[in-house]
Amino acid sequence: QVQLVESGGGLVQAGGSLRLSCPASGRTFSSYAMGWFRQAPGKKREFVAAISGSGGSIYCADAVKGRFTISRDNAKSTVYLQMNSLKPEDTAVYYCAADWSKADVVRTGGSSYDYWGQGTQVTVSS
Repeated sequence: QVQLVESGGGLVQAGGSLRLSCPASGRTFSSYAMGWFRQAPGKKREFVAAISGSGGSIYCADAVKGRFTISRDNAKSTVYLQMNSLKPEDTAVYYCAADWSKADVVRTGGSSYDYWGQGTQVTVSS
């Protein structure tokens, strides 16, 4: 069992930055890939970014490339999402998720992830 708790969300003006954190507990952190997803009101959940267990492989959605950076600190069992140049369309609940089955593969499908946090709200005002 893995427990994930996101933090760092909030209200920010367009062009601003936020850093989301997601510490994990329950299993060896480097044994699973991690992902960030988001869901805006009335929309489907969408993939944002993912990172392999070692941190050697990273993939970001086109909508956030060049603005968001995913990283992890295995010593602290924490994954981060640094969000810069935020836009109103980035407003959503952001979730971190753990993919237990393949540590060295980054996947974009939510169904591939085994554990999810409760989410943190990010609101970007124009």
